[in-house]
Amino acid sequence: MKKSIKNIVSILIMIISITSYANSDYSFDTRKGSTVLTLSNVKKGHQLLIKDTNFLVLYKEAISQNGTYSKGFDLTNLPDGAYYFELEKDVKIVSIPFTVTANEVKFNKEKETTIYKPTIRLADDKLCISRLSLEAKPMKIEIYYREVIGDNSSLLFSEKIENTKVISRIYELSKEKKGSYTVVFTTEGREFAEKIKF
Repeated sequence: MKKSIKNIVSILIMIISITSYANSDYSFDTRKGSTVLTLSNVKKGHQLLIKDTNFLVLYKEAISQNGTYSKGFDLTNLPDGAYYFELEKDVKIVSIPFTVTANEVKFNKEKETTIYKPTIRLADDKLCISRLSLEAKPMKIEIYYREVIGDNSSLLFSEKIENTKVISRIYELSKEKKGSYTVVFTTEGREFAEKIKF
C-alpha cells in the first residue's frame, strides 16, 4: 500500500512540474525583414535550433544565461519552405513552425508541438522511469548493460509502451551486475539516451 501511494505521489509531482513548464513562454516581433524571438524562463544550457522539414539543423545555439533570451533573425534569407524553431529545455522540447514565402515569414502557433522527455532516476537498485505524453504517444524503452571491465554492451530489457499518457516504470537492477547502464528511449521519431553507473 505504501509503495503504491509513493508511486502515485511521484507521478503527481512529475505532472505538476512538467505542466508548470507548459506555458508558451515566447513571442515573435517581425518587422522590416527581421524577426526578433524573445524567450522567457530559459536556463543556461537550453538549446535553440532552427531546422527544416528534413530535420537538417540550420542554426544552433546554447542559451548562455538564465532568464529572458532575445535575438533577431533574418529568416527572409531562407529559401521558400517550411521550417521550425526548436527550444530544448530540461524536460521538454517545443517546436514552433513557420513558413517562408516570397521573403514573407509566417508563424503558425496552432501547430506548435511539445514533446516531454522521459526522466530517469536511480534509487538504490531501483531504476525509476517516467514520462508524460498528453497524446499517449508510444515509447520504446531499452536497457543496456556494460561490465566494468571490457567494452561489451548487451541488451538486458526492451519494452514498448502504447496508449498511455503517464508512463511510470520501476526496474530492479541486479546487485551482481555492477557497471554502466544505458537507457535508450525512442518516441515521436526521436531517440533519447541516458547513462547511469550502478
